[in-house]
Amino acid sequence: MRIIAGSYRSRTLKAPPGFSTRPTSDRLRETLFNVLAPRIQGAAFLDLYAGSGAVGIEALSRGAVQATFVERAPAAIRILRGNLEGLGIKSGFRLYPGSVGAFLRNAVEDRPRPIPYEVVYLDPPYDEEQEYKATLGLIGGAAAVLLAQGGLVIAEHRRKQAFNERYGSLRLMRQLKQGDAILCFYEVHSTALGPPLTNHPD
Repeated sequence: MRIIAGSYRSRTLKAPPGFSTRPTSDRLRETLFNVLAPRIQGAAFLDLYAGSGAVGIEALSRGAVQATFVERAPAAIRILRGNLEGLGIKSGFRLYPGSVGAFLRNAVEDRPRPIPYEVVYLDPPYDEEQEYKATLGLIGGAAAVLLAQGGLVIAEHRRKQAFNERYGSLRLMRQLKQGDAILCFYEVHSTALGPPLTNHPD
C-alpha cells in the first residue's frame, strides 16, 4: 500500500498479515479522498476498525489536524504503530486499543469531550453486518454528540449488502460504488440539508 497524496505521498505502508484485516484499496482510498477534499484540511478524523491505519494516515497526509485510530487486534495495532513511526508521525493522533463500541461509549462520557469529528470512517470486516449496524446506531444515537456540525460518517461495505437509509439521526446522503465495495455517506439529519441521495456507478 502507498499513501496517495499530501505530505507523505508515495510512502509505503505495511498491512497486518493474514486475512482477518482487509485494507482499503489504494483505488478506493483515492475515490474517498477525492470526495472529502473540500473538508479534510484542518479536520478531526476518526478511523474506526483502523487496521493498518491507512485511511487515517491518508487523512493526516492531506492536512487533517488530528486523527484518532480505534483498533482492537494486537497484530494490527503493532503494524499501525509501526506505520506511524516509519513516517515520523509523533503528534496529531490518538490510538485507542480496544473495541469501537467501548470507544464510542467512553468518548461520550469523557469530560471534557474530545474535539468534535468532521469525518468518521468505519470499515469492519465485511461479514460482520451486526457490527456495522451497532456502530451506525451508536453514532446516530448517543454518540452523535461526537460529530461536528455537518460532519460525515462513511461506511465501507461489500456491494451486495443492503444498509438502511436512516440510523437514528444519521441519514444516507450518497453512495459510491467501486468494484465489490460501496462507500455510504451519512450526515446527521438536523444538519443534512444538502441534495438527496446520489448513486454513482463504477
